[in-house]
Amino acid sequence: MAEALVKTENIAKEFSGVRVLNDINVDIERGEIFGLIGENGAGKSTFIKIINGIYQPTEGRFFFEGEKVKRMNPFRAKKLGISTIPQEFNLVDHLNVYENIFLGQEHKKNALLLDQKRMKQLTRDLMEELEANISPEDRIDEISVAQKQMVEIAKAIAYESKLLIMDEPTTVLTSNEIDVLFSLMRDLSDQGVTIVYISHKLREVNKICDRVMVLRDGEFVSLKPTNEVTEHEMANMMVGRELNQMFPEMTTPREEPVLEVKGLSNDGLVTDASFHLKKGEILGFAGLVGAGRTELAETIIGIRKQTEGEILIEGEKKEISSPRRAVNNGIAYLPEDRQATGIITNFEVPKNITLISLKKYIQNFLISQKKERESTRKYIDEFNIQVPSINARLETLSGGNQQKVSLVKSLDTEPEIFIFDEPTRGIDVSAKMDIFNFINELVESGISVIFISSELEEIIGMSNRVAVMREGKITGILEGNEITEEKIMYHATGLEERVV
Repeated sequence: MAEALVKTENIAKEFSGVRVLNDINVDIERGEIFGLIGENGAGKSTFIKIINGIYQPTEGRFFFEGEKVKRMNPFRAKKLGISTIPQEFNLVDHLNVYENIFLGQEHKKNALLLDQKRMKQLTRDLMEELEANISPEDRIDEISVAQKQMVEIAKAIAYESKLLIMDEPTTVLTSNEIDVLFSLMRDLSDQGVTIVYISHKLREVNKICDRVMVLRDGEFVSLKPTNEVTEHEMANMMVGRELNQMFPEMTTPREEPVLEVKGLSNDGLVTDASFHLKKGEILGFAGLVGAGRTELAETIIGIRKQTEGEILIEGEKKEISSPRRAVNNGIAYLPEDRQATGIITNFEVPKNITLISLKKYIQNFLISQKKERESTRKYIDEFNIQVPSINARLETLSGGNQQKVSLVKSLDTEPEIFIFDEPTRGIDVSAKMDIFNFINELVESGISVIFISSELEEIIGMSNRVAVMREGKITGILEGNEITEEKIMYHATGLEERVV
């Protein structure tokens, strides 16, 4: 085994007297792809924030290239060659792609002038290497979530890093984009770059990583070569118990449609989309990233302008020109990018939960904080939301718990139709099961669900029927024995004529 690039001895971290990471001892070898897994709140993010200097350890010692690091900070980490691809995007929306990639490390012609031509060309080279169709001059707020992820990856590899930390880099990428990323990771590893790879996708961890470390409740659980441990064993170690069925028993919907979409189009992103949603049904929406699934959902709820077609709810035509009108018509939406559009991280939990249902809590022209807290306590208990206190800010919660708060916020509007867009993005296997069971309880109560996911296993395991999209069009609606990975991909890739 090569010389260790990173070594930790008895690393521990406390916040306000609460120990969130305890006694972590590990060597991460030079040129290794090192997997790090655990449930949300297991200590993974705390561990990597100690490595990249965002946090200082409460106890223990940290070594980099054999030298003890007394006080790491993000600037020093960057100088040492430590780069991080964060789980939540750290991009400036109003800047162009190339400006984000070189922000703070711009190339200059001289002391006064930036070398924009060189930065744009380097950005083109990076995007070509990532096989990403992104222009250096695209604005961040005008590109898709998947493209933003590629920009984050490009930022991290733009410089000669010795240690590259990847936190959930594939959650919004297509299978082809993941293959490109994995090929790049192997090339970097062959060049001696060490990669710490954090993911809830255990199949990917097993495929790409040399070794995998499991954390649970801030404690070290296991460190093994990936060829000596199965995905099932990893999942069991993460949660500390045997995991059985991932998906709940499917509920049989009623036949009457609660939602009918006829010939819906918007500004070129969705064309002539028609489908119906039955009462108590889970209708899955599959397709490659960029197929138009999110754009269709956003058109239905009024974020995007509808240019053609009609929407009927329980047989009655509705004009839904804004999210508020969608809520008033009984439609709830859980967005794909929770931090950008789903929650306000510097707000407390109760204020997030009542964001769009605030009128329920107004008494005598004032907001009843007592009622807000009562509802919040009920939801915390019902959905097992882990919070340090009822008035905690969302930024202090793990990704899975933030997702639960975002979900509860929409549920508090008492919807009849619930649209979930990538509801398990960036959350652990146990939190995924909680959300799957929650969705199942919704449909058992008569609520109808549109379920958008890039994970075919989730689409197949959760859906009564599956609508497949490609290039803004619905190319097929599958049911029963037709719902297979092969047939979904035929429709998603334009090969549906081969389906037999």
